[in-house]
Amino acid sequence: MLAQVYSGAVYGVDAYPVEIEVNAGQGDPSVVIVGLPDTAVKESKDRVGTAIFNSGFKPHMGRTTINLAPASIKKEGPSFDLPIAVGMLATHDEVPPDMLKKFALVGELALSGEVRRVKGVLPIAMRTRQEGKQGIIVPSENAEEAAVVEGLDVYPVRTLRQAVEFLAGDLQQKPFRISLEDLYEETDTTYDYADVKGQEQAKRAIEVAVAGGHNVLMIGPPGTGKTMLAKRIPSILPRMSLEEALETTRIHSIAGTLKAHEALVAERPFRSPHHTVSDAGMLGGGTHPMPGEVSLAHGGVLFLDELPEFHRNVLEVLRQPLEDGVVTISRAAATVSFPCRFMLVAAMNPCKCGWYGDNKRECRCSDRDVHNYRNKISGPLLDRIDIHIEVPSIKYQELSSLEKGESSGRIRERAVAARKIQWERFKGKVVDGTSGKHAYSACNNAGMTPKDMQEYCELGPESQNLLKMAITQLNFSARSYDRIRKVARTIADLDSSESIKPEHISEAIQYRTLDRQFWV
Repeated sequence: MLAQVYSGAVYGVDAYPVEIEVNAGQGDPSVVIVGLPDTAVKESKDRVGTAIFNSGFKPHMGRTTINLAPASIKKEGPSFDLPIAVGMLATHDEVPPDMLKKFALVGELALSGEVRRVKGVLPIAMRTRQEGKQGIIVPSENAEEAAVVEGLDVYPVRTLRQAVEFLAGDLQQKPFRISLEDLYEETDTTYDYADVKGQEQAKRAIEVAVAGGHNVLMIGPPGTGKTMLAKRIPSILPRMSLEEALETTRIHSIAGTLKAHEALVAERPFRSPHHTVSDAGMLGGGTHPMPGEVSLAHGGVLFLDELPEFHRNVLEVLRQPLEDGVVTISRAAATVSFPCRFMLVAAMNPCKCGWYGDNKRECRCSDRDVHNYRNKISGPLLDRIDIHIEVPSIKYQELSSLEKGESSGRIRERAVAARKIQWERFKGKVVDGTSGKHAYSACNNAGMTPKDMQEYCELGPESQNLLKMAITQLNFSARSYDRIRKVARTIADLDSSESIKPEHISEAIQYRTLDRQFWV
């Protein structure tokens, strides 16, 4: 007897339908799986057979052939266990064939028959809705994740027997529902800029960076609060829209970083990879490409502490994703693209010992050591970081002060107000990524194209003269010239000014002088 069960699998950020055909025939008892299965899928025959027996069902005593279509795409992971088991039981009339046509199934099976959570349920649920299915049967720990897809009935199951009884009509079960509005309730943040003593100039620079979506490099000796400042950046970023949250959640679902019963990544991610990370770990990769740190930071912050300690090749591969907002991974079989629009925040010491230029402690590095340390960061990468700020040692008076700093909530209000100006400015404009597939809107000043800059970054004679003098004296690159204008546009937006004034240009220039001060 032949049974057909529907499931899905993920390649890149998208899912594709998988049809599982199970044929129970005659011959010696054996199970054969075809359709380019990997080792985990091949081993499922042993897991499934034991789970069927331990769930109280009779296994087929003849030859069973299982085909995973389309056969041209490699199938990976244990997520086909549940649909394979249901298909095998359907050949024994345990499940009506017409019920199998209405649902997609996904889940890993334990030997006891328990259904375990799997990765990639959200994109599979999205594809199931596109395929016109009535619903999807998922592990109970993946129910919230699948339920964010509107227009699709989600039925969580804990065991194989529960899934079979539901499909057979012996168990009445209502679809699982969640309220997306409840997921957006304001939550108390652990980190607040009110806790940061001093560093007002650095806080101002970070406010400008968040307001315009600019990348930031902080330079200063150890213990000055660089990491403390970076960890609080998500507390002043605008809240995620539902579209942003779904896209970010889909990436985390594929990577398997979602927690059990987590429905949505409603808070902007903060990723801080160790400096020993490989280029594949940073960008993503593997035989079956998976998202890396740049994609896991999508919609949030990628924090690189001790920037010069990262491998040179890891830092250099960041250049293209920073420009395009998308990372493309090419393999012989196919090419996949992952979105990676994030705010890069980096921190470093001014030298290897960390005390170059400090008035409290003496630097032990030679001029050659200092030069070699700083030149681990290439000029092209620095040019892609809009704002460079110095984070000096904190004075005792600032540390001992009982006065609290400005709260993240107030800073966020100003940053969001500036972002709203930019959203209105760039409404409807589109910037194409290298793949052409993941086109995205230029919703902030950092994403302005040269054409946008001609339209929105026009300078008056006084501002032009000031910028010309700074560019000539400091010998900035052409890209630095563009970055200064973008940052000045953001400062003007924070000031609710339609035009870019000389004071805006002057402040923007201050945020570019460190690359010449430290890299001459």
